[in-house]
Amino acid sequence: MKKILSSVAVAGLLVGTVATTALAIGGPSGAHIDYAIPGQLGEVVVNPYDTAPLTAVIKNGGYTIKDAKVTVVPKPGGQVISYKVADKHLRTHGGIPVFGMYPDYQNTIEVEYTKIYKGAEEKIKETYKIYAPAIYLESSGTPNQKGALFDKIEVVKAPSAKFANRLYYVNNFVNKTGKGTKVVWNNPAGGALEWNYSPNNFILDTKGEVRWYLEPSRFYDLKKPFNAGVMMGFKQNSDGAMTWGYGQRYAKYDILGREIFDRELPAGYNDFSHSMDVMDNGHYLLRVANANYKRSDGKNVRTVRDVIVEVDRDGNVVDDWRLYEILDPYRDTVLKVLDQGAVCLNIDASKAGHTASTDELMSMDKEEKWGDIVGSGPGRNWAHVNSVDHDPTDDSIIISSRHQNAVIKIGRDKKVKWIMGGHKGWKEQFKSALLQPVDKNGNKIVCEDDYTKCPGYESDKGGFDWQYTQHTAFRIDSKSKKGVVYLTVFDNGDSRGFEQPAIAGMKYSRAVVFKIDEKAKTVEQVWEYGKERGSEWYSSVTSLTQYQDDLDSVFAYSAVAGMQFDIATGRPVGQPSPHINEFEWGAKEPSIEIKMTNAMGYQAFPFSVEKAFTK
Repeated sequence: MKKILSSVAVAGLLVGTVATTALAIGGPSGAHIDYAIPGQLGEVVVNPYDTAPLTAVIKNGGYTIKDAKVTVVPKPGGQVISYKVADKHLRTHGGIPVFGMYPDYQNTIEVEYTKIYKGAEEKIKETYKIYAPAIYLESSGTPNQKGALFDKIEVVKAPSAKFANRLYYVNNFVNKTGKGTKVVWNNPAGGALEWNYSPNNFILDTKGEVRWYLEPSRFYDLKKPFNAGVMMGFKQNSDGAMTWGYGQRYAKYDILGREIFDRELPAGYNDFSHSMDVMDNGHYLLRVANANYKRSDGKNVRTVRDVIVEVDRDGNVVDDWRLYEILDPYRDTVLKVLDQGAVCLNIDASKAGHTASTDELMSMDKEEKWGDIVGSGPGRNWAHVNSVDHDPTDDSIIISSRHQNAVIKIGRDKKVKWIMGGHKGWKEQFKSALLQPVDKNGNKIVCEDDYTKCPGYESDKGGFDWQYTQHTAFRIDSKSKKGVVYLTVFDNGDSRGFEQPAIAGMKYSRAVVFKIDEKAKTVEQVWEYGKERGSEWYSSVTSLTQYQDDLDSVFAYSAVAGMQFDIATGRPVGQPSPHINEFEWGAKEPSIEIKMTNAMGYQAFPFSVEKAFTK
């Protein structure tokens, strides 16, 4: 039986246009308890938890139901979203969860389920018409902003059959608005509190249509330091729910917007950003900083992006890795060659192509400059760790340190196991941990300038190259084993060869797969993509590369491709236009490419609707 709904039921009331539908408003004898709507299971609640406007719940109407299936009928030529719903989700949401509706559109939803009433079971199929509202997000106030999420989207390369049903979760930012916090830490000095961008999170299908977005106003407020910050580190957990962090908090919500937890960081730590990794034991690794660290010179500071903390399911701190005590926070080899116009979150066109001198770095201590600035020593952005991943085979962590041009593995004992990156500038105590490049036959590759530049660095022949100002270093668990690590890395490419090129347009980024033999201390480059795209695909900051087990593929997000600056004038010469690409394992060309125009991208990844509802 079919029923047409033209609006949303809120707080138990169905506001409709069908003459046979009565409002459940109660009467003199008490509350009205008959919520049944002729021809449908129960009332429809759009945006049930006030954070995901393109979702709904078809309430169970008081019946016991099981074995549900939902199909969102696509627009003509569009992508079908269809999924089964595990009974635990039917019980949790009090009805059938609907995900994947089109915005500002009368969606057709087909549902199947078994209804149990008076001991009898009845299999039912119904069709609902549900209007989902238009997308609303805060405006940045900039004159060139045209859309809520991006100016436009292009499916540059339509997906192959294998990838046709993909959904992609996109974690972008909205440029700073007048609502941004005007707050910095001052007790003690330093920290990264001033960073504040409105979240811009959505899910795309392979036709380029938005099928979900986050409306965070229920729990996020740019004007409140402990409810703001940059939302980063999104991951879909094995139970289908999403985890991420922002500012002084870390959180877990399901895709309908139901809060599982949303906690302040433990009191000894502050300034979450970039990475929240889920460990096999259910603990979380958070990239944070020390809220009060006494330096060797007696000064108390808040450190910057240089602590990994492990918290258990209840938020208790199990362990931490204080990188300023494990690594060398005064190694400034990379700091002196970074493009100061694009230091991750800090995009400053006036400094494009400029680098920091030795004198500038040394003067910071004398002038007591602290905070999220490029500089050496605790209390400054010397490490800029942008990902952390757990290796369960030896209970170690693998970190990506952008401002050291290094991917580093560190044990539970806080000892460095290996360092992947150019060898220049490392102290004697770390030299035995530096990895040796080899070719596919295991032959040693000899590099230039203290193993800074390697064959293929300025060649079209490929070979081997280190990663530079990289983002994400993720272990491929299904292909790795104890002693052998396959690793995906997004090689942003700034300071390639530990220098700035003569022309900004010579820069390029790569998605790379490395293979590390931990016993032999060698590293082999297995696969790369992006060098052939040149400056078009270059992302100076942010971005991600990650292996996907379900389709044996490599996903890449070049998150600010197209955003470049003229070194002479310091003016931008292109809009950031993130690119989504996914590759068959080993393929030289992507199986799909999607491009967004004028969007400040951070990361993205394939989203599994089956994981969200079927498990």
